[in-house]
Amino acid sequence: MRRTAAGRPSGRFERTFARMAPKHHPTPLSGGERKALGKELDKARAMTTILAAQSAAARAEGDALIKQADRLLCESWNERMWANGEPIDPSPTIDQAINGGYPWLEIECSRCKTRRDVDLAALQHPPTTFVHDLASRLRCSKCAKTNRRPAATLLQLTQRPRQVAPET
Repeated sequence: MRRTAAGRPSGRFERTFARMAPKHHPTPLSGGERKALGKELDKARAMTTILAAQSAAARAEGDALIKQADRLLCESWNERMWANGEPIDPSPTIDQAINGGYPWLEIECSRCKTRRDVDLAALQHPPTTFVHDLASRLRCSKCAKTNRRPAATLLQLTQRPRQVAPET
């Protein structure tokens, strides 16, 4: 598709709709027709408000259903992880886990068995990354100090981080 110097599409179809003026209603000459046109325009304006409100309500209902579906997906994945004991494919995406109310991932070092919680929102990965793909990317920070970088074992998605007992 060719573009003009201003960057607009230059095709016949695009040129036709690019220059469309706002809708204009010529004012009728007779008083009764002017009054009828005014009523119809008022109805149309009122209808746009009603339709916009219905659209917002439907969108809110849809968002609530999506959030519930994401929560159920996370709970299902947690149950499969508990039953099988290994990362299950497919898993929820980072975005789905956060939207479903499970923004934390509990992991365990495969070498020193240290458990820690990872904030999924703070990860530098695209939100469309699957949680099970993080297993090979997450490393134990405790073992890294001894120049070892074992992979982490995924345990479960959680709604809040574990409360770790203070070390004395």
